[in-house]
Amino acid sequence: MSARRRARELVLKALYASQTSDQNPEEVWQTLLEDAALPEKPLKFATELFKLVLNNEDQLDQEIAKHSQNWHISRLALIDKNIMRIAICELLYIPDVPSRVSLNEAIELAKTFSTPDSSAFVNGILNAVLKDHLHEIEG
Repeated sequence: MSARRRARELVLKALYASQTSDQNPEEVWQTLLEDAALPEKPLKFATELFKLVLNNEDQLDQEIAKHSQNWHISRLALIDKNIMRIAICELLYIPDVPSRVSLNEAIELAKTFSTPDSSAFVNGILNAVLKDHLHEIEG
């Protein structure tokens, strides 16, 4: 498994843990870093991604809600929301990650950490977000 994928998994775990506990997200992050064993570059990427998702959660959720036809965002599984938040964050705020990589990684995270149907759902939402922002992302 690539170091970047492990970095994304770490971000996903930290987001989920901080949202399902009373711990401060930064405390959760520091705790998970102790066992992460990531090289410097992927660790820097993971830290940046984690902070970007936390700081832009409202905008990321608006993107998800905008493209979730017939699904209110409150009904979505937390793990799926976090997977999509990570990918959308990469699409909008980390230009050095190719959009197809962000989408493929999100689909793999959904296959690993969510239900059998989640990867298709995540793929559909993320493709709609990508299409909506294509001129910004590839422009």
